[in-house]
Amino acid sequence: MTELIAKGGIPLKGEVELCGAKNSGFKLMIAALYSDKPCQIKNFSKIGDISSTAKIIEELGGKVNTKNDQILEVSGKNISKQKFSIENGRLSRASTYFVGPLLFRHGKAIIPIPGGCKIGNRPLDRHLEGLKALGASVEIQKNQFVIQGKLKGGRYKFPKNTHGGTDVLVIAASSASGTTILENAAEEPEIDDLIEFLNKMGAKIVREKGRIIKIEGVKEFHPAVHEVMPDRNEAVTFGCAALATKGDIYVKKANPKVLEAFLEAVSKIGGKYEIDPKGIRFYYQKPLQPSNIVTRPYPGFMTDWMSLWVVLMTQARGISIVHETIFENRFVFVSELKKMGAKIELFNPMVPNPDEIYNFNLEDDRPEYFHAAKIFGPTKLKGANLEITDLRAGASLILAALTAEGETKLTGVEHIDRGYENLDSRLKHLGAKIERKER
Repeated sequence: MTELIAKGGIPLKGEVELCGAKNSGFKLMIAALYSDKPCQIKNFSKIGDISSTAKIIEELGGKVNTKNDQILEVSGKNISKQKFSIENGRLSRASTYFVGPLLFRHGKAIIPIPGGCKIGNRPLDRHLEGLKALGASVEIQKNQFVIQGKLKGGRYKFPKNTHGGTDVLVIAASSASGTTILENAAEEPEIDDLIEFLNKMGAKIVREKGRIIKIEGVKEFHPAVHEVMPDRNEAVTFGCAALATKGDIYVKKANPKVLEAFLEAVSKIGGKYEIDPKGIRFYYQKPLQPSNIVTRPYPGFMTDWMSLWVVLMTQARGISIVHETIFENRFVFVSELKKMGAKIELFNPMVPNPDEIYNFNLEDDRPEYFHAAKIFGPTKLKGANLEITDLRAGASLILAALTAEGETKLTGVEHIDRGYENLDSRLKHLGAKIERKER
């Protein structure tokens, strides 16, 4: 078992460079399977999601090679299988992303129900109904989806925002015959990164006004070279770390255009930042003020930033409210923060039109789930023994540990490694006292 041991109370200072976006790199690898010749993916992160996607590709017969430790070469030429193991499928939430390339090559895809973080149900109905709209048949057999058919262009409107569903349909429709129109398509910048890469491969994809994506299917794809966009979630992680520890961190490659909601929130609480052409400097200058945050699909305040913000608000002067509207059960980490002395009350706000406000499927909600937190600050957090249960909560608990007095031990480190490259060593570079130990 791997654990992290951190001693807090030290302002983090220095410079850090963002890695390639976790929410982009793995899907580019899958899209590359349309090409018989190797595609080159630059600036990829050395994280669990990349290695688990590589395992699936290699199990299917595809090739993944690392070139000069900086470039991934991916080819789908030798893909001979229509399915991959449940064991590999459980390592990641990427299973449905493989449907497009597998149908393109074999007319059939047998994929395990995806795994990933324990943050609530991922509404795969939005993926599957979209595939059906393009002519695929979908059956469930022994914890697997059996998807068959030759895809044809069509029109599909997502009932609610879905980042993953938009990814899956964009990839699949790229090889469908005819024209596909996706309505109410998600707008996250990682999707645009995918579109740019597919277009380099020969796809014909255009974003239109009103959350519409138009896709002209093509029959042939060619290799492409693409650099993964910088990880905006990492940028927020280091920005919150600077403010929570009363430090000063310059985040290289941070792009303000994809961080507008976060930067606006930072300004409102009295946090400081400076933008230049190469990145953003985040620094603490005066006591932080409380906030009222509601998570929204892009361009709103991202759900992946929510747990980091909760930790930050334990250091603000006053009562803050954070309302999570994307996932139905994302406050599991709060019980761990309470072990450190955090004063947080979970509750369910009065919502007159829940089906319009909440992005999750209401039938997945449970009476024991809470959708909002009231945070009382400032609080002097104290070290404790903590368990990490999902990726973003894990980063938040590390942030809490670096803010707290005394020593904190964290288990469940594999969740962090799934989405952050060497996070502990990069924090050490900024002055953090944090060590990785094997037990």
